[in-house]
Amino acid sequence: MSHTIVRRDFLKRALASAAAIPALGGTGARADSLTPLDPADPTAQALGFSVDASKVVASANPTFKAGQHCGVCAQYQGNPSDRSAGCSIYSGHSVPAKGWCRAFVQRS
Repeated sequence: MSHTIVRRDFLKRALASAAAIPALGGTGARADSLTPLDPADPTAQALGFSVDASKVVASANPTFKAGQHCGVCAQYQGNPSDRSAGCSIYSGHSVPAKGWCRAFVQRS
């Protein structure tokens, strides 16, 4: 029996898993020990990463809503007041609090 993996389902499961890792006791590295995420990184490009959420083109990113930025995202491993911090999506890299990507999930 053959199973086809649908990219949308894969991404949903990957994002859900990434969100669960910090809840299971994973700790984020300090932002100053991480390299800043390069917007030209293939993963960053695939997820429409922008270093400044105010410059996101909403027509090209239909999931974007005003007020969304890394600092209030569940993937962000710092405090909303931090200038930058680690991100559970971009392992080994820091992202600016004012950035945004399509993996955004509102922090509760």
